[in-house]
Amino acid sequence: MASTIAFFFLGLILLSASSSGLAAREPFACDPKDATTRTLPFCQVSLPIPQRVNDLIGRLNLQEKVKLLISGAAAVPRLGIKGYEWWSEALHGVSNVGPGTKFGGDFPGATSFPQVITTASSFNATLWEAIGRVVSDEARAMYNGGVAGLTYWSPNVNIFRDPRWGRGQETPGEDPVLAGKYAASYVRGLQGSDGDRLKVAASCKHFTAYDLDNWNGVDRFHFNAKVSKQDIEDTFDVPFRMCVMEGKVASVMCSYNQVNGVPTCADPNILKRTIRGEWRLNGYIVSDCDSVGVYYDTQHFTSTPEEAAADAIRAGLDLDCGPFLGLHTESAVQRGLLSEIDINNALVNTLTVQMRLGMFDGEPSSQPYGHLGPKDVCTPDHQELALEAARQGIVLLKNQGPSLPLSHIRHRTVAVIGPNSDVTVTMIGNYAGIACGYTTPLQGIGRYARTVHQQGCKDVACADDQLFGAAIDASRQADATILVMGLDQSIEAEALDRAGLLLPGRQQELVSKVSMASKGPTILVLMSGGPIDVNFAKNDPRIAAIIWAGYPGQAGGTAIADILFGTSNPGGKLPMTWYPQEYITNLPMTEMAMRPSQSKRYPGRTYRFYKGPVVYPFGHGLSYTNFVHTVANAPTVVAVPLDGRHGSINATISGKAIKVTHAKCNRLTLGVQVDVKNVGSKDGAHTLLVFSTPPAGQWAPHKQLVAFEKVHVPAGAQQRVGLNIHVCKYLSVVDRSGTRRIPLGEHNIHIGGTKHSVSLHAATLGVIKS
Repeated sequence: MASTIAFFFLGLILLSASSSGLAAREPFACDPKDATTRTLPFCQVSLPIPQRVNDLIGRLNLQEKVKLLISGAAAVPRLGIKGYEWWSEALHGVSNVGPGTKFGGDFPGATSFPQVITTASSFNATLWEAIGRVVSDEARAMYNGGVAGLTYWSPNVNIFRDPRWGRGQETPGEDPVLAGKYAASYVRGLQGSDGDRLKVAASCKHFTAYDLDNWNGVDRFHFNAKVSKQDIEDTFDVPFRMCVMEGKVASVMCSYNQVNGVPTCADPNILKRTIRGEWRLNGYIVSDCDSVGVYYDTQHFTSTPEEAAADAIRAGLDLDCGPFLGLHTESAVQRGLLSEIDINNALVNTLTVQMRLGMFDGEPSSQPYGHLGPKDVCTPDHQELALEAARQGIVLLKNQGPSLPLSHIRHRTVAVIGPNSDVTVTMIGNYAGIACGYTTPLQGIGRYARTVHQQGCKDVACADDQLFGAAIDASRQADATILVMGLDQSIEAEALDRAGLLLPGRQQELVSKVSMASKGPTILVLMSGGPIDVNFAKNDPRIAAIIWAGYPGQAGGTAIADILFGTSNPGGKLPMTWYPQEYITNLPMTEMAMRPSQSKRYPGRTYRFYKGPVVYPFGHGLSYTNFVHTVANAPTVVAVPLDGRHGSINATISGKAIKVTHAKCNRLTLGVQVDVKNVGSKDGAHTLLVFSTPPAGQWAPHKQLVAFEKVHVPAGAQQRVGLNIHVCKYLSVVDRSGTRRIPLGEHNIHIGGTKHSVSLHAATLGVIKS
């Protein structure tokens, strides 16, 4: 018996050792057991990283260097360095989209959070960083287990400029400040907070003005985005600047498209001058996959492949996703188009990131994060965070009556209808991995009530009405009817932009017919990444409520049910405008201008510049309680101190605006204290959105988001929220030449229905001129 017990405990010890994944990963380089390399300077952890990197580069020959310029980097056996696959993805959980990550064995799946557009709706920067921490825990665990890399080409922080864009779902929405805050928060969560050491290396993509995949015969490989300096500075570049300067991201990815006639991956102005020069990127610049090949083969930007390779490296590209630089760089050097020093400069950036990740520090198990293994993936805490993220991201668009929340006493039988009513992978959107497990909407609702399930349409295309009859019958028998409709990756995806904004096929007809027959309240739940024109449902009194769930991740069904039945109080807000179908009637996706033009009958884009009719505006979202705002404390006048080093005062203050570069910006903030009172009967989390309307002028947006905060307020209670609005960053506007200026005069700060006016003036007396 004793020997049996001993064997049992030995089995447990062996099991825990194998499940920790600690033994699975051999050192990438600098193996302490390898006497030929362990004493080399690049393996000495005590030396500064720049010194180690220079030592390593000095030992490589040209052929070895060239093979390190591509994502499938070759091994250097004579120096004890293994091959490395740079391409892994972690948009909203560890993904197997890139070849660097594989599921199976000890790692059958990973926590799959809601798609980014849904998580962005929470307007909760603390949540975004927490998700990043969980994702990087699971990524490190999988790396230790030998099935993942440490370089993750996420997040996507492009602006959701046009509602048809198939990849808008991957982004934090249409507002540059929201996208930038999301980028910085998620990146901090991914990369960790251990000084210069990286937990994993994130990458903000796709730089820049990339927001068209395949529309009306124009695809991303051929598209030349014609963008004004004004729109580059005040819209498209903002999230990337915040990602680099505030998030300290370790990488930026350049895009497929051209901007004003130059491929982004061959443009020294945006790679060398902007990303590395102005923003001081501490990391590497990578191409989107085969971008260099695309601008040679498809865009015919250069006449030879060697010129294409040389242009990319000289412009500031450090790593090519794909084989192109590996095939053509050596001959570019031989032809005199490129020097070996140019290649060395690129390798400094990639090798530095690998060293910051600890990949040259010997045994992985003895390093920080070396203890993480299979036990740290899909943990109950991680899965609970995925559920909480979905609850916080769901947006209540309409609640007539109010009809929600449903009652598990009055609504005992619920008809659950629609092509998205019992889906799994639809809920995780694109760039996802394999989830830990799923709860579908049908399963979630089934925890609260007896369900009668009918699909109504066999898929989201909803090509015919064959299943309508059974769905209508189900709604006649039930105490309430929930229609789960919307889109999936067959309608909106990478390489697939939408043709229109209406529900696909005959979905609208199904919704209307079911709502006419339904015995109880009819609730419409929408799954989608992009906005949908549901004006018909918004204006139909028989449709009592509308919920947008985005793509709510692996626990989406539980979150939807918790909102429907009031276990959770919705607090999400739309991160993009929901336009009517008419908006896109004569609006090419290829027209990049943000600002409207009356002469061209061009409506403008996003809430910042478009003034026309909407289905639901940016920032819309209801709650089961009511919140009231009061500005408790805020200045009415702010003096903007001038930096005297910039020549004449008249040049500094032109047209009643101060150049941001001529102001002393460092600590110039507008401090606002807001009291938020919950005057309803339910506890709730409130999203405080703060907008600024600058003084009227042709440069200025109608309004712009300058701050946001998530605050939990119990029923009947009041919370004071402090906001510090950086004047130069958030109260500035951009003129036609792309220069950022602070308009002098009255700025109106809007918080819900509350308005506060603050006057900005130059601190130097007697120089304010009209």
